[in-house]
Amino acid sequence: MVHKRIRPFNTKETYPEQNLNNDLCQAVVAGNIVFLRGQIGQDLDTRESVGIGDVSAQAEKAMANVKMLLEESGSSLDHVCKIVIYLVDPRYREAVYQVVGRWLKGVYPVSTGLVVSALARPEWLVEIDITAVIPEGYQP
Repeated sequence: MVHKRIRPFNTKETYPEQNLNNDLCQAVVAGNIVFLRGQIGQDLDTRESVGIGDVSAQAEKAMANVKMLLEESGSSLDHVCKIVIYLVDPRYREAVYQVVGRWLKGVYPVSTGLVVSALARPEWLVEIDITAVIPEGYQP
Protein backbone atom coordinates (compact mmCIF):
# COMPACT_ATOMS: atom_id res chain seq x y z
CA MET A 1 0.00 0.00 0.00
CA VAL A 2 1.26 3.44 -0.91
CA HIS A 3 0.53 6.19 1.59
CA LYS A 4 -0.53 9.60 0.35
CA ARG A 5 1.31 12.40 2.12
CA ILE A 6 -0.38 15.80 2.29
CA ARG A 7 1.60 19.07 2.62
CA PRO A 8 5.11 17.69 3.25
CA PHE A 9 7.56 20.03 4.97
CA ASN A 10 10.84 20.05 6.83
CA THR A 11 11.06 21.18 10.44
CA LYS A 12 14.04 23.43 9.72
CA GLU A 13 11.56 25.68 7.82
CA THR A 14 8.83 25.51 10.45
CA TYR A 15 11.10 25.92 13.46
CA PRO A 16 14.04 28.01 12.12
CA GLU A 17 15.04 28.99 15.67
CA GLN A 18 15.70 25.32 16.51
CA ASN A 19 18.34 22.98 15.10
CA LEU A 20 15.91 20.49 13.53
CA ASN A 21 15.88 18.67 10.21
CA ASN A 22 12.91 16.28 10.10
CA ASP A 23 10.83 15.49 7.01
CA LEU A 24 7.16 15.47 8.05
CA CYS A 25 3.75 16.21 6.57
CA GLN A 26 0.43 17.59 7.76
CA ALA A 27 -1.58 14.46 6.90
CA VAL A 28 -1.08 10.86 5.85
CA VAL A 29 -3.75 8.83 4.08
CA ALA A 30 -3.11 5.12 4.67
CA GLY A 31 -5.79 3.05 2.96
CA ASN A 32 -9.01 4.67 4.11
CA ILE A 33 -7.56 6.14 7.33
CA VAL A 34 -6.49 9.78 7.59
CA PHE A 35 -3.96 10.73 10.27
CA LEU A 36 -3.50 14.44 10.85
CA ARG A 37 -0.54 16.12 12.46
CA GLY A 38 -1.56 17.88 15.67
CA GLN A 39 -3.06 21.22 14.64
CA ILE A 40 -2.46 24.45 16.51
CA GLY A 41 -3.20 28.14 16.01
CA GLN A 42 -0.94 28.46 12.98
CA ASP A 43 -1.53 29.44 9.39
CA LEU A 44 -0.33 26.43 7.39
CA ASP A 45 0.71 28.53 4.41
CA THR A 46 2.64 31.29 6.17
CA ARG A 47 3.61 29.32 9.34
CA GLU A 48 2.56 32.39 11.38
CA SER A 49 1.03 31.79 14.81
CA VAL A 50 -2.47 33.24 15.16
CA GLY A 51 -4.58 33.98 18.22
CA ILE A 52 -1.59 34.56 20.49
CA GLY A 53 -2.93 34.70 24.05
CA ASP A 54 -6.45 33.64 22.94
CA VAL A 55 -7.10 29.91 23.34
CA SER A 56 -10.49 30.11 21.59
CA ALA A 57 -8.95 31.78 18.53
CA GLN A 58 -6.20 29.15 18.47
CA ALA A 59 -8.79 26.35 18.68
CA GLU A 60 -10.79 27.95 15.84
CA LYS A 61 -7.70 28.09 13.61
CA ALA A 62 -6.73 24.54 14.53
CA MET A 63 -10.20 23.26 13.60
CA ALA A 64 -10.19 25.29 10.36
CA ASN A 65 -6.86 23.61 9.55
CA VAL A 66 -8.37 20.20 10.40
CA LYS A 67 -11.29 20.81 8.03
CA MET A 68 -8.98 21.96 5.23
CA LEU A 69 -6.58 19.01 5.65
CA LEU A 70 -9.38 16.45 5.81
CA GLU A 71 -10.84 17.84 2.60
CA GLU A 72 -7.40 17.81 0.93
CA SER A 73 -7.13 14.17 2.05
CA GLY A 74 -10.49 13.22 0.53
CA SER A 75 -12.43 13.11 3.80
CA SER A 76 -14.44 15.58 5.88
CA LEU A 77 -15.25 16.57 9.44
CA ASP A 78 -18.21 14.16 9.32
CA HIS A 79 -15.74 11.28 9.22
CA VAL A 80 -13.64 12.16 12.27
CA CYS A 81 -13.26 9.08 14.48
CA LYS A 82 -10.88 10.20 17.20
CA ILE A 83 -9.79 13.51 18.63
CA VAL A 84 -7.08 14.17 21.20
CA ILE A 85 -6.91 17.66 22.69
CA TYR A 86 -3.77 18.87 24.43
CA LEU A 87 -4.12 21.90 26.71
CA VAL A 88 -1.39 23.76 28.58
CA ASP A 89 -3.86 24.83 31.27
CA PRO A 90 -6.96 22.91 32.49
CA ARG A 91 -8.85 26.21 32.73
CA TYR A 92 -8.86 26.35 28.91
CA ARG A 93 -10.97 23.17 28.65
CA GLU A 94 -14.39 24.80 28.49
CA ALA A 95 -13.44 27.40 25.87
CA VAL A 96 -11.68 24.86 23.64
CA TYR A 97 -14.37 22.19 23.92
CA GLN A 98 -17.04 24.76 22.99
CA VAL A 99 -15.14 25.55 19.79
CA VAL A 100 -14.49 21.90 18.94
CA GLY A 101 -18.10 21.02 19.76
CA ARG A 102 -19.38 23.52 17.18
CA TRP A 103 -17.09 22.13 14.47
CA LEU A 104 -17.98 18.49 15.26
CA LYS A 105 -21.67 18.85 16.12
CA GLY A 106 -23.44 15.54 15.45
CA VAL A 107 -20.22 13.64 14.61
CA TYR A 108 -19.71 11.81 17.96
CA PRO A 109 -15.99 10.93 17.77
CA VAL A 110 -14.14 9.35 20.68
CA SER A 111 -12.20 11.98 22.56
CA THR A 112 -9.26 12.24 24.91
CA GLY A 113 -8.21 15.41 26.68
CA LEU A 114 -4.78 15.92 28.18
CA VAL A 115 -3.13 18.70 30.11
CA VAL A 116 0.56 19.05 29.26
CA SER A 117 3.26 21.33 30.62
CA ALA A 118 3.98 22.91 27.22
CA LEU A 119 3.65 22.58 23.45
CA ALA A 120 6.36 23.04 20.80
CA ARG A 121 6.19 26.84 21.00
CA PRO A 122 5.41 28.87 24.11
CA GLU A 123 2.62 30.86 22.42
CA TRP A 124 0.66 27.71 21.56
CA LEU A 125 -2.05 26.95 24.14
CA VAL A 126 -3.91 24.06 22.48
CA GLU A 127 -3.10 21.29 20.00
CA ILE A 128 -5.72 19.10 18.34
CA ASP A 129 -4.88 15.65 16.99
CA ILE A 130 -7.40 14.01 14.64
CA THR A 131 -7.87 10.59 13.06
CA ALA A 132 -10.59 10.20 10.43
CA VAL A 133 -11.66 7.78 7.71
CA ILE A 134 -12.61 7.99 4.07
CA PRO A 135 -15.73 5.83 3.81
CA GLU A 136 -15.96 3.43 0.88
CA GLY A 137 -17.50 5.22 -2.07
CA TYR A 138 -17.33 8.64 -0.39
CA GLN A 139 -17.17 11.50 -2.87
CA PRO A 140 -16.38 14.92 -1.34
